Amino acid sequence: MIPQQWASPCGNQCTHKYATLMQIPWRVFCKKGCDADGETWEECLSECNEICYKDPVLKDQQWSAYIDRSPGAANYSEECFHACVAGCGYKFEMCKEKVDQVRPNRPLPPKPPPVKKPPNPPATKPDEPAEDIPSTSA
Repeated sequence: MIPQQWASPCGNQCTHKYATLMQIPWRVFCKKGCDADGETWEECLSECNEICYKDPVLKDQQWSAYIDRSPGAANYSEECFHACVAGCGYKFEMCKEKVDQVRPNRPLPPKPPPVKKPPNPPATKPDEPAEDIPSTSA
């Protein structure tokens, strides 16, 4: 068996598209699109949304989306989604133009509220010696 036969044709296309060392994470997400369980293009895209975007872990606590184990920063989620969609495109033999038109259908999670720092205490002046006390020691 030659190396090209070890992976599916879809996986091979992901490997070629994301060939550089810096693109390994996107290659993985592309292959997740290839291996998605969905039987249709739409189901595959839905799985890409689930894989790449954070959902709140705790009900009604949007901030808990930061606990979820998806790629992390918003731009990483977007790159993940595009790589996964590329895998779906290879799997369902979609034309490149259609794959490039797909956009995530969900808003990015809100940023966590900023941590409020307590106000700084007022600056105090160092104790100044009184004028009638000499500043030298005896």
